[in-house]
Amino acid sequence: MISKIRAREMVKVMCECFPDAYCELVHSNAFELTIAVLLSAQTTDVGVNKVTPNLFSKYKGPADYLKVQTSELENDLRSIGLYKTKARNVKKLCEILILEYQGEIPSTYEELIKLPGVGRKTANVVLSVWFGVPRIAVDTHVERISKRLKFARLKDNVLMVEERLMYLLPEEMWSRAHHAMIFFGRYLCTARNPNCEECPLFKSCTYRNKAKEKS
Repeated sequence: MISKIRAREMVKVMCECFPDAYCELVHSNAFELTIAVLLSAQTTDVGVNKVTPNLFSKYKGPADYLKVQTSELENDLRSIGLYKTKARNVKKLCEILILEYQGEIPSTYEELIKLPGVGRKTANVVLSVWFGVPRIAVDTHVERISKRLKFARLKDNVLMVEERLMYLLPEEMWSRAHHAMIFFGRYLCTARNPNCEECPLFKSCTYRNKAKEKS
């Protein structure tokens, strides 16, 4: 694995490649962001963004989700993966928000992860994007980039990758690094057929050896 200095240098390169990286899930408040990130599990942001305009137009807040049968919400989410489970979680989440948080999304990690369907990644995204708390949310892109660039070991799980990134990078870089790494993985160092010829970090990448083997 690499040093703190090298890790920061590499993240700065990713930030330079994508200076305007941001959360691409469409939302206008903390509640919509939480729902959107919850729905994005095993689903692309593009897929979620196709659903949420109609969803957020129909359901303005937690109480609106509780007015309909689960089957109706399932139908609204049918185009995304795991829609039945997600529909149930959304309704349970909304119920808890009304009963315990006056319908508002809580602003602490400990409270967020208690909400149905909200795991570590979702909580970190909400904290970082909406509440401005420095966090690193590890999705498939961040995990892939971390392992290819030797920020983390191939055998590391998601939590271990997150902890490793938090160790390597200063806190003030966490949220920016999260977005830059997502864009880097989504638009350049993709899972399949990465654009290695244009990658400024290719010489430091473990995928380099695989690419050589294929040539």
